[in-house]
Amino acid sequence: QVELMESGGGLVQAGGSLKLSCAASGKISSINFMGWYRQPPGKQRELVATINNEGVTNYAGVPKGRFTISKDNVGNTVYLQINNLQPEDTAIYYCAAGKYGTAPFMSWGQGTQVTVSS
Repeated sequence: QVELMESGGGLVQAGGSLKLSCAASGKISSINFMGWYRQPPGKQRELVATINNEGVTNYAGVPKGRFTISKDNVGNTVYLQINNLQPEDTAIYYCAAGKYGTAPFMSWGQGTQVTVSS
């Protein structure tokens, strides 16, 4: 079992920045990736970025220049830096952690609200 706790969301003006954090606890040794998803109002949840245990990152459908995923050296905290926030970035941001390959699984955090005002 892996538990995830997000923090760092809030209300910001367009052009501002936020850094989201997600701390994992529990059977951390069982995961080989962590990532961020987001769900805009009235839309489906979508992948933002992932990072695996080797530090390889993957960005999906977001401008990499504004979004940066990283993790701490211990590997149990993942971050999402978002710069030059735009109103279309308004969403609930969910942290995810899991394992791909043999016996895959995924755990989710509760989500943190990011609201960008124009």
